[in-house]
Amino acid sequence: MVPNTSILQLFSPHVTIRRRTSTAANSVTFAVSSTATQIGGFLSKKPYTPPSWASDLSLVPSHNFTLGQFPTPIHKWNLPNLPKDTEVWIKRDDLAGMELSGNKVRKLEFLMADAVAQGADCVITVGGIQSNHCRATAVAAKYVNLDCYVILVTSKLLVDEDPGLVGNLLVERLLGAHIDLVSKGEFSKIGSVALTDLLKKRLLEGGRKPYVISGGGSNSLGNWGYIEAVREIEQQIKLSGNVQFDDIIVACGSGGTVAGLALGSHLSTLKTKVHGFSVCYNPGYFYDNVQGLIDGLQSGLNSHDIVWIEDAKGLGYAMNTAEELKFVKDIAAATGIVLDPVYSGKAAYRMLKDMANNPTKWEGRKVLFVHTGGLLGLYDKVDQLSSLAGSWRRMDLQELIHTKKALVRCSA
Repeated sequence: MVPNTSILQLFSPHVTIRRRTSTAANSVTFAVSSTATQIGGFLSKKPYTPPSWASDLSLVPSHNFTLGQFPTPIHKWNLPNLPKDTEVWIKRDDLAGMELSGNKVRKLEFLMADAVAQGADCVITVGGIQSNHCRATAVAAKYVNLDCYVILVTSKLLVDEDPGLVGNLLVERLLGAHIDLVSKGEFSKIGSVALTDLLKKRLLEGGRKPYVISGGGSNSLGNWGYIEAVREIEQQIKLSGNVQFDDIIVACGSGGTVAGLALGSHLSTLKTKVHGFSVCYNPGYFYDNVQGLIDGLQSGLNSHDIVWIEDAKGLGYAMNTAEELKFVKDIAAATGIVLDPVYSGKAAYRMLKDMANNPTKWEGRKVLFVHTGGLLGLYDKVDQLSSLAGSWRRMDLQELIHTKKALVRCSA
Protein backbone atom coordinates (compact mmCIF):
# COMPACT_ATOMS: atom_id res chain seq x y z
CA MET A 1 0.00 0.00 0.00
CA VAL A 2 1.32 3.45 -0.94
CA PRO A 3 0.47 6.18 1.59
CA ASN A 4 -1.18 9.41 0.51
CA THR A 5 1.21 12.29 -0.04
CA SER A 6 0.90 14.98 2.63
CA ILE A 7 -0.86 18.25 1.95
CA LEU A 8 2.29 20.29 2.44
CA GLN A 9 4.15 18.22 -0.14
CA LEU A 10 1.25 18.43 -2.54
CA PHE A 11 1.14 22.20 -2.22
CA SER A 12 4.90 22.64 -2.70
CA PRO A 13 6.25 24.14 -5.94
CA HIS A 14 8.47 22.89 -8.74
CA VAL A 15 7.87 19.18 -8.31
CA THR A 16 6.11 16.42 -10.11
CA ILE A 17 3.63 15.02 -7.62
CA ARG A 18 1.99 11.62 -7.58
CA ARG A 19 -1.02 10.75 -5.48
CA ARG A 20 -2.46 7.27 -5.17
CA THR A 21 -5.41 5.85 -3.31
CA SER A 22 -4.78 3.15 -0.73
CA THR A 23 -5.49 0.26 -3.08
CA ALA A 24 -3.60 -0.52 -6.24
CA ALA A 25 -6.77 -1.48 -8.10
CA ASN A 26 -8.26 1.95 -7.56
CA SER A 27 -5.03 3.91 -7.95
CA VAL A 28 -5.22 7.28 -9.64
CA THR A 29 -2.16 9.25 -10.59
CA PHE A 30 -2.06 13.00 -11.09
CA ALA A 31 1.00 15.00 -12.09
CA VAL A 32 1.85 18.65 -11.73
CA SER A 33 5.11 19.78 -13.21
CA SER A 34 6.69 23.10 -14.00
CA THR A 35 8.23 23.85 -17.40
CA ALA A 36 10.72 25.98 -15.50
CA THR A 37 12.18 22.87 -13.84
CA GLN A 38 13.19 21.34 -17.18
CA ILE A 39 16.63 22.21 -18.51
CA GLY A 40 16.06 24.96 -21.07
CA GLY A 41 12.42 25.34 -20.02
CA PHE A 42 12.83 28.59 -18.12
CA LEU A 43 12.47 31.67 -20.36
CA SER A 44 11.12 29.50 -23.18
CA LYS A 45 8.16 30.54 -25.32
CA LYS A 46 5.53 27.85 -25.66
CA PRO A 47 2.06 27.35 -27.16
CA TYR A 48 -0.75 28.06 -24.73
CA THR A 49 -3.89 26.01 -24.27
CA PRO A 50 -6.50 27.55 -21.95
CA PRO A 51 -8.42 25.62 -19.32
CA SER A 52 -11.48 23.96 -20.85
CA TRP A 53 -13.79 26.13 -18.74
CA ALA A 54 -12.19 29.30 -20.20
CA SER A 55 -11.99 28.21 -23.83
CA ASP A 56 -15.09 30.23 -24.84
CA LEU A 57 -13.56 33.53 -23.72
CA SER A 58 -12.18 35.89 -26.37
CA LEU A 59 -8.56 36.96 -26.77
CA VAL A 60 -7.23 33.50 -25.96
CA PRO A 61 -3.42 33.82 -26.10
CA SER A 62 -1.56 31.64 -28.58
CA HIS A 63 1.72 31.60 -26.62
CA ASN A 64 3.30 32.56 -23.31
CA PHE A 65 6.79 32.72 -21.87
CA THR A 66 7.92 30.72 -18.85
CA LEU A 67 9.14 33.55 -16.63
CA GLY A 68 8.06 32.43 -13.16
CA GLN A 69 8.58 29.45 -10.88
CA PHE A 70 5.16 27.81 -10.87
CA PRO A 71 3.19 26.36 -9.21
CA THR A 72 3.75 28.51 -6.14
CA PRO A 73 3.13 26.75 -2.81
CA ILE A 74 0.01 26.94 -0.67
CA HIS A 75 0.38 26.37 3.06
CA LYS A 76 -1.51 27.10 6.26
CA TRP A 77 -0.84 30.55 7.69
CA ASN A 78 -0.89 30.36 11.48
CA LEU A 79 -2.23 33.83 12.18
CA PRO A 80 -3.15 34.78 15.75
CA ASN A 81 -6.66 35.49 17.06
CA LEU A 82 -8.71 34.07 14.19
CA PRO A 83 -12.47 33.55 14.60
CA LYS A 84 -13.67 30.15 15.77
CA ASP A 85 -12.76 27.32 13.36
CA THR A 86 -11.48 29.77 10.74
CA GLU A 87 -8.44 28.66 8.74
CA VAL A 88 -6.27 30.99 6.69
CA TRP A 89 -4.04 29.51 4.00
CA ILE A 90 -1.62 31.50 1.90
CA LYS A 91 -0.63 31.16 -1.74
CA ARG A 92 2.97 32.30 -2.04
CA ASP A 93 3.13 34.20 -5.31
CA ASP A 94 5.89 36.18 -3.62
CA LEU A 95 8.01 33.08 -4.31
CA ALA A 96 7.46 33.12 -8.08
CA GLY A 97 11.09 34.11 -8.59
CA MET A 98 13.74 36.49 -7.28
CA GLU A 99 13.71 39.72 -9.33
CA LEU A 100 10.32 38.81 -10.82
CA SER A 101 8.55 37.74 -7.64
CA GLY A 102 4.90 38.60 -7.17
CA ASN A 103 1.70 38.70 -9.15
CA LYS A 104 3.08 40.70 -12.07
CA VAL A 105 5.06 37.81 -13.52
CA ARG A 106 1.91 35.82 -14.31
CA LYS A 107 0.59 38.66 -16.47
CA LEU A 108 3.97 39.36 -18.03
CA GLU A 109 4.28 35.78 -19.28
CA PHE A 110 1.47 36.57 -21.72
CA LEU A 111 2.24 40.24 -22.36
CA MET A 112 5.89 39.64 -23.24
CA ALA A 113 4.93 36.83 -25.62
CA ASP A 114 2.57 39.24 -27.38
CA ALA A 115 5.25 41.96 -27.53
CA VAL A 116 7.71 39.57 -29.17
CA ALA A 117 5.04 38.27 -31.56
CA GLN A 118 4.34 41.84 -32.68
CA GLY A 119 8.02 42.44 -33.43
CA ALA A 120 8.63 44.93 -30.64
CA ASP A 121 12.17 45.88 -29.67
CA CYS A 122 11.18 47.65 -26.45
CA VAL A 123 8.31 47.95 -24.00
CA ILE A 124 6.77 50.94 -22.23
CA THR A 125 4.88 50.90 -18.94
CA VAL A 126 3.93 53.22 -16.09
CA GLY A 127 3.65 53.09 -12.30
CA GLY A 128 4.48 54.68 -8.98
CA ILE A 129 8.04 55.52 -8.01
CA GLN A 130 8.35 52.17 -6.20
CA SER A 131 6.25 50.22 -8.69
CA ASN A 132 6.68 46.45 -8.39
CA HIS A 133 5.15 46.13 -11.84
CA CYS A 134 7.69 48.46 -13.46
CA ARG A 135 10.56 46.55 -11.83
CA ALA A 136 9.13 43.20 -12.92
CA THR A 137 8.57 44.53 -16.45
CA ALA A 138 12.17 45.74 -16.64
CA VAL A 139 13.41 42.27 -15.60
CA ALA A 140 11.08 40.38 -17.94
CA ALA A 141 12.01 42.65 -20.84
CA LYS A 142 15.70 41.90 -20.42
CA TYR A 143 14.92 38.18 -20.15
CA VAL A 144 13.39 38.29 -23.65
CA ASN A 145 15.95 40.73 -25.10
CA LEU A 146 13.81 43.87 -25.13
CA ASP A 147 14.63 47.34 -23.83
CA CYS A 148 12.36 48.82 -21.19
CA TYR A 149 11.05 52.36 -20.75
CA VAL A 150 9.22 53.17 -17.50
CA ILE A 151 7.31 56.30 -16.57
CA LEU A 152 7.45 56.67 -12.79
CA VAL A 153 5.15 58.92 -10.78
CA THR A 154 6.67 60.79 -7.85
CA SER A 155 6.00 63.88 -5.76
CA LYS A 156 6.23 67.42 -7.14
CA LEU A 157 9.13 68.12 -4.76
CA LEU A 158 11.19 65.18 -6.08
CA VAL A 159 10.31 65.07 -9.78
CA ASP A 160 13.42 67.04 -10.80
CA GLU A 161 15.75 65.12 -8.47
CA ASP A 162 17.73 61.90 -8.91
CA PRO A 163 15.25 59.20 -7.76
CA GLY A 164 17.99 57.24 -5.99
CA LEU A 165 18.71 53.54 -5.70
CA VAL A 166 16.21 52.37 -3.10
CA GLY A 167 14.14 49.20 -3.51
CA ASN A 168 12.66 48.65 -6.94
CA LEU A 169 14.59 51.60 -8.36
CA LEU A 170 17.89 49.87 -7.68
CA VAL A 171 16.87 46.84 -9.75
CA GLU A 172 15.47 48.96 -12.58
CA ARG A 173 18.60 51.07 -12.83
CA LEU A 174 20.94 48.08 -12.62
CA LEU A 175 19.06 46.62 -15.58
CA GLY A 176 19.48 49.82 -17.57
CA ALA A 177 15.78 50.64 -17.75
CA HIS A 178 15.07 54.08 -19.22
CA ILE A 179 13.29 56.10 -16.53
CA ASP A 180 11.09 59.17 -17.10
CA LEU A 181 9.73 60.96 -14.03
CA VAL A 182 6.41 62.80 -13.82
CA SER A 183 4.74 64.41 -10.83
CA LYS A 184 1.55 63.11 -9.23
CA GLY A 185 -0.22 66.26 -10.39
CA GLU A 186 0.91 65.76 -13.98
CA PHE A 187 -0.14 62.11 -13.86
CA SER A 188 -3.60 62.99 -12.53
CA LYS A 189 -4.10 65.71 -15.13
CA ILE A 190 -2.71 63.89 -18.19
CA GLY A 191 -3.39 60.23 -17.40
CA SER A 192 -1.40 57.07 -18.02
CA VAL A 193 -2.68 56.47 -21.57
CA ALA A 194 -1.66 59.91 -22.83
CA LEU A 195 1.73 59.64 -21.13
CA THR A 196 2.55 56.25 -22.63
CA ASP A 197 1.22 57.37 -26.03
CA LEU A 198 3.55 60.40 -25.94
CA LEU A 199 6.56 58.23 -25.17
CA LYS A 200 5.50 55.69 -27.80
CA LYS A 201 5.27 58.50 -30.41
CA ARG A 202 8.77 59.70 -29.59
CA LEU A 203 10.22 56.20 -29.77
CA LEU A 204 8.52 55.51 -33.12
CA GLU A 205 9.98 58.75 -34.47
CA GLY A 206 13.38 57.50 -33.37
CA GLY A 207 12.99 54.25 -35.30
CA ARG A 208 12.06 52.02 -32.35
CA LYS A 209 9.22 49.47 -32.20
CA PRO A 210 7.60 49.97 -28.80
CA TYR A 211 4.91 47.84 -27.16
CA VAL A 212 2.82 49.49 -24.46
CA ILE A 213 1.95 47.55 -21.31
CA SER A 214 -0.84 48.97 -19.13
CA GLY A 215 -0.10 49.93 -15.54
CA GLY A 216 0.08 46.81 -13.41
CA GLY A 217 -0.07 44.68 -16.57
CA SER A 218 -3.83 44.92 -16.16
CA ASN A 219 -5.58 44.50 -19.46
CA SER A 220 -7.68 41.75 -20.97
CA LEU A 221 -4.60 39.85 -22.17
CA GLY A 222 -2.89 40.21 -18.80
CA ASN A 223 -6.04 38.74 -17.19
CA TRP A 224 -4.99 35.35 -18.49
CA GLY A 225 -2.18 35.28 -15.93
CA TYR A 226 -4.64 34.83 -13.08
CA ILE A 227 -7.11 32.78 -15.07
CA GLU A 228 -4.18 30.39 -15.39
CA ALA A 229 -3.47 30.79 -11.67
CA VAL A 230 -6.99 29.52 -10.94
CA ARG A 231 -6.24 26.39 -12.97
CA GLU A 232 -3.09 26.00 -10.87
CA ILE A 233 -5.08 26.30 -7.62
CA GLU A 234 -7.64 23.82 -8.97
CA GLN A 235 -4.89 21.28 -9.61
CA GLN A 236 -3.36 21.81 -6.17
CA ILE A 237 -6.74 21.31 -4.48
CA LYS A 238 -7.39 18.19 -6.56
CA LEU A 239 -4.06 16.76 -5.49
CA SER A 240 -4.57 17.54 -1.81
CA GLY A 241 -7.91 15.74 -1.77
CA ASN A 242 -9.25 17.29 1.42
CA VAL A 243 -8.86 21.08 1.23
CA GLN A 244 -11.56 23.35 -0.20
CA PHE A 245 -11.56 27.12 0.08
CA ASP A 246 -14.59 29.30 0.80
CA ASP A 247 -12.88 32.63 0.15
CA ILE A 248 -9.94 34.04 -1.79
CA ILE A 249 -8.50 37.37 -0.62
CA VAL A 250 -6.06 39.50 -2.59
CA ALA A 251 -4.85 43.10 -2.65
CA CYS A 252 -6.29 45.17 -5.46
CA GLY A 253 -4.11 47.88 -7.03
CA SER A 254 -4.75 47.91 -10.77
CA GLY A 255 -7.54 45.32 -11.00
CA GLY A 256 -6.03 42.66 -13.25
CA THR A 257 -5.19 40.12 -10.55
CA VAL A 258 -8.59 40.22 -8.87
CA ALA A 259 -10.38 40.22 -12.24
CA GLY A 260 -8.57 37.07 -13.36
CA LEU A 261 -9.15 35.33 -10.03
CA ALA A 262 -12.84 36.27 -9.90
CA LEU A 263 -13.53 35.28 -13.50
CA GLY A 264 -11.57 32.04 -13.17
CA SER A 265 -13.21 31.11 -9.87
CA HIS A 266 -16.67 31.69 -11.35
CA LEU A 267 -16.04 29.66 -14.50
CA SER A 268 -14.01 26.84 -12.93
CA THR A 269 -14.85 24.26 -10.29
CA LEU A 270 -13.57 26.55 -7.50
CA LYS A 271 -16.74 28.63 -7.10
CA THR A 272 -14.92 30.50 -4.34
CA LYS A 273 -15.95 33.96 -3.12
CA VAL A 274 -13.23 36.38 -4.27
CA HIS A 275 -12.52 39.52 -2.20
CA GLY A 276 -10.40 42.34 -3.56
CA PHE A 277 -9.00 44.71 -0.93
CA SER A 278 -8.44 48.05 -2.65
CA VAL A 279 -5.18 49.79 -1.77
CA CYS A 280 -5.71 52.93 -3.84
CA TYR A 281 -9.09 53.84 -5.36
CA ASN A 282 -12.58 53.38 -3.95
CA PRO A 283 -14.54 50.14 -4.48
CA GLY A 284 -16.76 51.69 -7.18
CA TYR A 285 -13.71 52.37 -9.34
CA PHE A 286 -12.63 48.74 -9.16
CA TYR A 287 -16.06 47.31 -9.91
CA ASP A 288 -16.01 49.39 -13.12
CA ASN A 289 -12.39 48.48 -13.78
CA VAL A 290 -13.00 44.73 -13.37
CA GLN A 291 -16.10 45.06 -15.57
CA GLY A 292 -14.02 46.55 -18.36
CA LEU A 293 -11.40 43.82 -18.06
CA ILE A 294 -13.89 40.93 -18.18
CA ASP A 295 -15.89 42.64 -20.96
CA GLY A 296 -12.67 42.60 -22.96
CA LEU A 297 -12.84 38.81 -22.79
CA GLN A 298 -16.56 38.83 -23.67
CA SER A 299 -17.45 36.94 -20.52
CA GLY A 300 -21.02 38.21 -20.38
CA LEU A 301 -20.73 38.55 -16.58
CA ASN A 302 -21.35 41.40 -14.15
CA SER A 303 -18.43 42.31 -11.89
CA HIS A 304 -20.77 42.78 -8.91
CA ASP A 305 -21.76 39.10 -9.21
CA ILE A 306 -18.25 37.64 -9.15
CA VAL A 307 -16.13 39.83 -6.88
CA TRP A 308 -16.48 41.70 -3.58
CA ILE A 309 -14.34 44.86 -3.35
CA GLU A 310 -13.50 46.31 0.06
CA ASP A 311 -11.58 49.46 0.96
CA ALA A 312 -8.12 48.95 2.46
CA LYS A 313 -6.30 52.06 1.24
CA GLY A 314 -6.10 53.78 4.64
CA LEU A 315 -4.12 57.02 4.24
CA GLY A 316 -3.78 56.43 0.50
CA TYR A 317 -1.69 54.53 -2.03
CA ALA A 318 1.77 53.60 -0.70
CA MET A 319 1.14 55.57 2.52
CA ASN A 320 1.03 53.76 5.85
CA THR A 321 -0.04 54.41 9.39
CA ALA A 322 2.26 53.40 12.23
CA GLU A 323 -0.28 50.71 13.12
CA GLU A 324 -0.13 49.18 9.63
CA LEU A 325 3.66 49.03 9.68
CA LYS A 326 3.65 47.55 13.18
CA PHE A 327 1.26 44.91 11.84
CA VAL A 328 3.71 44.02 9.05
CA LYS A 329 6.50 43.69 11.62
CA ASP A 330 4.37 41.66 14.06
CA ILE A 331 3.19 39.22 11.36
CA ALA A 332 6.77 38.70 10.19
CA ALA A 333 7.92 38.00 13.76
CA ALA A 334 4.98 35.69 14.50
CA THR A 335 4.74 33.70 11.26
CA GLY A 336 7.88 34.29 9.18
CA ILE A 337 5.81 35.78 6.35
CA VAL A 338 7.09 39.20 5.26
CA LEU A 339 4.33 41.32 3.75
CA ASP A 340 4.92 44.38 1.63
CA PRO A 341 3.49 47.63 3.05
CA VAL A 342 1.70 48.75 -0.14
CA TYR A 343 -0.36 45.73 -1.22
CA SER A 344 -0.49 42.46 0.74
CA GLY A 345 0.31 44.18 4.04
CA LYS A 346 -2.72 46.44 3.76
CA ALA A 347 -4.95 43.62 2.52
CA ALA A 348 -3.97 41.30 5.38
CA TYR A 349 -4.34 44.12 7.92
CA ARG A 350 -7.89 44.85 6.75
CA MET A 351 -8.74 41.13 6.53
CA LEU A 352 -7.82 40.56 10.17
CA LYS A 353 -9.55 43.78 11.22
CA ASP A 354 -12.75 42.56 9.57
CA MET A 355 -12.38 39.13 11.16
CA ALA A 356 -12.00 40.78 14.58
CA ASN A 357 -14.95 43.14 14.07
CA ASN A 358 -17.25 40.59 12.38
CA PRO A 359 -16.14 37.16 13.65
CA THR A 360 -19.42 35.37 12.83
CA LYS A 361 -19.01 36.34 9.17
CA TRP A 362 -15.80 34.30 9.03
CA GLU A 363 -16.39 31.50 11.53
CA GLY A 364 -15.69 28.05 10.11
CA ARG A 365 -14.48 29.36 6.75
CA LYS A 366 -11.32 28.33 4.91
CA VAL A 367 -9.66 31.41 3.44
CA LEU A 368 -6.92 31.50 0.80
CA PHE A 369 -4.87 34.69 0.95
CA VAL A 370 -2.80 35.41 -2.18
CA HIS A 371 0.55 37.02 -1.33
CA THR A 372 1.35 39.19 -4.34
CA GLY A 373 4.98 39.94 -3.44
CA GLY A 374 6.49 43.42 -3.31
CA LEU A 375 9.21 42.82 -0.72
CA LEU A 376 11.45 45.51 -2.26
CA GLY A 377 8.85 48.12 -1.35
CA LEU A 378 9.84 47.71 2.30
CA TYR A 379 13.15 49.43 1.60
CA ASP A 380 11.27 52.67 0.95
CA LYS A 381 9.88 52.47 4.50
CA VAL A 382 13.20 52.03 6.34
CA ASP A 383 12.92 55.29 8.27
CA GLN A 384 9.39 54.48 9.46
CA LEU A 385 10.32 50.90 10.33
CA SER A 386 13.55 51.68 12.19
CA SER A 387 11.83 52.06 15.56
CA LEU A 388 9.92 48.78 15.05
CA ALA A 389 12.75 46.55 13.87
CA GLY A 390 14.40 43.96 16.08
CA SER A 391 17.16 45.02 18.46
CA TRP A 392 20.88 44.42 18.13
CA ARG A 393 23.85 44.40 20.48
CA ARG A 394 27.61 44.32 20.50
CA MET A 395 28.71 40.78 21.32
CA ASP A 396 30.40 40.52 24.71
CA LEU A 397 33.81 38.87 24.18
CA GLN A 398 35.27 39.46 27.65
CA GLU A 399 34.89 35.81 28.62
CA LEU A 400 36.96 34.67 25.63
CA ILE A 401 39.53 37.40 26.20
CA HIS A 402 40.05 36.42 29.85
CA THR A 403 40.28 32.72 28.88
CA LYS A 404 42.89 33.49 26.26
CA LYS A 405 44.99 35.51 28.73
CA ALA A 406 44.81 32.67 31.27
CA LEU A 407 45.98 30.15 28.65
CA VAL A 408 48.89 32.39 27.73
CA ARG A 409 49.96 32.66 31.36
CA CYS A 410 49.73 28.87 31.80
CA SER A 411 51.82 28.17 28.73
CA ALA A 412 54.46 30.62 29.94
